[in-house]
Amino acid sequence: MLAGGAARRFGGAPKGLALLDDVRIADRVLASLAAATDEQIVVANDPRAASWFPGVRIVADEVSGLGPLAGLRTALQAAQGVGGVLVVAWDMPFVTSALLRTLRAIGEEGASAVLPAVDGPTSPLCAYYSSGALETCERLLSQGERRASALAESLAGVRIVSGAALAELGDPARLLRSIDSPEDLAAVDGRLP
Repeated sequence: MLAGGAARRFGGAPKGLALLDDVRIADRVLASLAAATDEQIVVANDPRAASWFPGVRIVADEVSGLGPLAGLRTALQAAQGVGGVLVVAWDMPFVTSALLRTLRAIGEEGASAVLPAVDGPTSPLCAYYSSGALETCERLLSQGERRASALAESLAGVRIVSGAALAELGDPARLLRSIDSPEDLAAVDGRLP
């Protein structure tokens, strides 16, 4: 799980700790990941992360402040020796284990990355990346790139799950919805703790 970002629109509050139906958004994400993965890792630079997620392995970026692409690199590095990683941003409360298992299954068939897409744009922070994506990620960061989407744009063998295939797993817009502002949180009847 990627638990980063400055959360400027949240006034710096850790948005993954916001509550939806009295459950932290991050805990909802971790539960979906737990049902689709063998191990869960939280990529977080906040020193409080270990207290937020006791018993979960926490890894920090080598250099903080380099954006979401650096978070992807950290996840890929942490999973060295594994075939690939599923990543989900900690502000995506409606991601399901069924979606994640689908992304993983397609990725394990040999894709370099598997991303869901709604109406064109892909969701690079809810995706599967093969371990081979680390080299490309490193190259992009060395060139000053910070966008998470740059990784999938630079890989060969990327698979996109969209349209009817994504709709079979639920309402695509809801599955991939992120809570980026207090207004987004209010729209789903959530609240800050």
